[in-house]
Amino acid sequence: MTAHPLDTNAVTALVAAATAAPSLHNAQPWRFRFLRRSGVLRLYADLERSLPRTDPERRGLHLGCGAALCNLRVAAAAAGHAQVVRLLPDPADAELLAEVELDRSAPGDESLAQLQPAIRRRHCSRLPFRAEEIPAAVTDRLCEAARAEGAQLLFPSAWHVRSVLELVRDAEGREALDPDLRGETARWARTEPSGGAETADGIPAEAFGPRPRGGAAPVRDFAVGRSMHGRGWAAFEENPHIALLGTAGDLPADWLRAGQALERVLLRATTDGLVASVTSQPLEWEELRWVVRDPVSAMAQVQMVLRLGYGPAGHPSPRRPVTDVLEVL
Repeated sequence: MTAHPLDTNAVTALVAAATAAPSLHNAQPWRFRFLRRSGVLRLYADLERSLPRTDPERRGLHLGCGAALCNLRVAAAAAGHAQVVRLLPDPADAELLAEVELDRSAPGDESLAQLQPAIRRRHCSRLPFRAEEIPAAVTDRLCEAARAEGAQLLFPSAWHVRSVLELVRDAEGREALDPDLRGETARWARTEPSGGAETADGIPAEAFGPRPRGGAAPVRDFAVGRSMHGRGWAAFEENPHIALLGTAGDLPADWLRAGQALERVLLRATTDGLVASVTSQPLEWEELRWVVRDPVSAMAQVQMVLRLGYGPAGHPSPRRPVTDVLEVL
C-alpha cells in the first residue's frame, strides 16, 4: 500500500470517531499514536484504565478497544481511505493492540462507510423497549455484520433466553455480595446527577435508566447497593430480544475481533432503527461464563450478551477529548 500523508485534522477526526465506542464502565481504555511518515495509526491499551476486579484478564478492555478500532475503520472508509489492519503486530509489546495503515489513493469499504452516521447516534439504552418483534431481515443484517468481522451473532431459543436471564440474575447477586467489585463499579458509575459538571469518562447518573418494576430485561443496575435520589421505576419488557455475540477462540486477538464485531452490530442496529444495551455480568464470572453458550450451536466462546429492540435512545455518556488520547509523531 502506498501511503499518502494525512494532516492532523483528518487524524483527529478519525480518533474522535474511534473514541465514541462503548467500553466496560465507559473507562475508555485506549490510546492512539499516529506516525506521519508511514501513515500508520496505532491503537494501544491504556492499562491505567483497566478494571482489575471486574475484568482481571482484560478481556473487556480488548473488547472496548476492538470497538474503537471498528469506529476508526468506519470513519476512515467514509473519508475515502483504504486500510490494512494488523492485530497485535508486536508480540513483545502487549499494549500495542493494532496498527491501521491508511491510504487515500484507494477507495474505502462502502459497507463500512455507510455505518458512519450511526457512530454519534449509537448510545446504550437502559430504558424499557416496546414489545415489538424485530423483522427477520433486520436480524439477518445484524448476523451478517458479526460475520464480516469474524464473529457470530446468535438469537437463542426461548429456553436458552430464560437460562441466560437466570445467569444474569445470578451474576447480579454475586456482584452485590462482593465489596471490592461494588467499589470498582462505584468509581466509574456516579449516582449524583452531573448538573452540567464536565466529566470525561464513566457512566453518568442520567444514563442509569429507571429501576425495573417487573419484566425480565437484563439491564445492569449500576446503583446496586447505593441510594440514588430521584430515580424512578418502570416496567421493562417481559420477553426481551436477546442475542449472543461469540467467537471460535478466546485469546486477545479473538477479543479484539469480538469488539469490532460488537460495534459493527451496534452500528448496524442503530442504522436500522433499533436501540440496544449490553451486559457482560455473567461473562465476568468464570464458573458462569461457559454456561451462557448454546450447547447446540457452533459458538465456542460467548463474548457479550446484547438486548435489542425498539424504544427510546439512551442518554449519552461523556468522552475524553482527543488531545488526551492521541499522540502525533
